[in-house]
Amino acid sequence: MLAVRVLRLAGLLSSIGDELAAPAGQTSARWQVLAAIEVAPMPVADIARRLGLARQSVQRVADLLESERLASYDANPDHARAKLLRLTSAGRSKLDAIQRAQCAWADEVGQEVGEVTLARTNEALDLVLAALQQARSSGAR
Repeated sequence: MLAVRVLRLAGLLSSIGDELAAPAGQTSARWQVLAAIEVAPMPVADIARRLGLARQSVQRVADLLESERLASYDANPDHARAKLLRLTSAGRSKLDAIQRAQCAWADEVGQEVGEVTLARTNEALDLVLAALQQARSSGAR
């Protein structure tokens, strides 16, 4: 039952993410990649690992962001072929707009759900994530 609820939640959050990102001309997938490189540039493979997505899907989004000048590829001193994806000023502007919308939405939802419930939910999800990662690394299913 937990897996079904979490999958429903993921689908709903993705849909809401699309709605929040749409005024900035973006999608939740693009938003995730822009947010991943907000603090520092990183290779597409690292972004994919962090987001738990296939490298190819992140590469496709990264290339679209680059073609729209929201991100750019820089040389990677640690790896000749794995370029670093970097947020541009135009990308920063789009990300800021999305994050402002997300904060307003999160405040509204947080008011309804309550701070204590959200904190407990985060703790429970952290425990489930850790258990799943442990099971995966040990080969259990």
